[in-house]
Amino acid sequence: MRPQAVLFDLDGTLVDSAPDLAAAANAMRVARGMAPLDPGAYRAHCGSGARGMLRVAFDMQAGDPGYDACREEYLSRYAEVLLQDSALFERIPQLLRALEAARLPWGIVTNKSHALAAPLCQGLGLQPAVLVGGDTTAHRKPHPAPLMHACLALAVSPRDCLYVGDDPRDIEAGRAAGMRTVGVRWGYLGLERAIEHWGADALIDEPLQLLNCLKLA
Repeated sequence: MRPQAVLFDLDGTLVDSAPDLAAAANAMRVARGMAPLDPGAYRAHCGSGARGMLRVAFDMQAGDPGYDACREEYLSRYAEVLLQDSALFERIPQLLRALEAARLPWGIVTNKSHALAAPLCQGLGLQPAVLVGGDTTAHRKPHPAPLMHACLALAVSPRDCLYVGDDPRDIEAGRAAGMRTVGVRWGYLGLERAIEHWGADALIDEPLQLLNCLKLA
């Protein structure tokens, strides 16, 4: 049965924000007299946001002395370069146009704060029917609450919704919400488990393959 709505993760699924996420972390290193790292060193960690960037840049994690101040500094610096080099992945515009032509609602559920996600979407011309940020509900992915919130906003049952993401937490959240899930191979993917072991209902190599999953191709 064809889903009645499609929900997407944002960073690493619709948008390649890795250059700007890395730039903010490197700016912090330079401010401290440290050499910038190769942007590629950050890429696999971009799905973890500030937490991942600070781990790569400074080998720092939550609970370490000074972590909270560094996180606030990072988010401030990232907000300044939010749209510097970030861009939609290739063929994402065509995919979204196909969904709209089929009158299939689509939305975004991200762990990025709404205050950062909204201007990023606006700047890149994304117009989701619903945008759920990491601070929209009391929980973040992999908890299913943000996905359930999006379904309520779209008036769609979770079982009639498809969630698409590039991180194992996306698939975990989708499954916990009772949705069918699709993992995308072009994203950041992380370093925890190979995508084949995430438990997604389908895996795709490029955006337009999603149309086959939706029976729109």
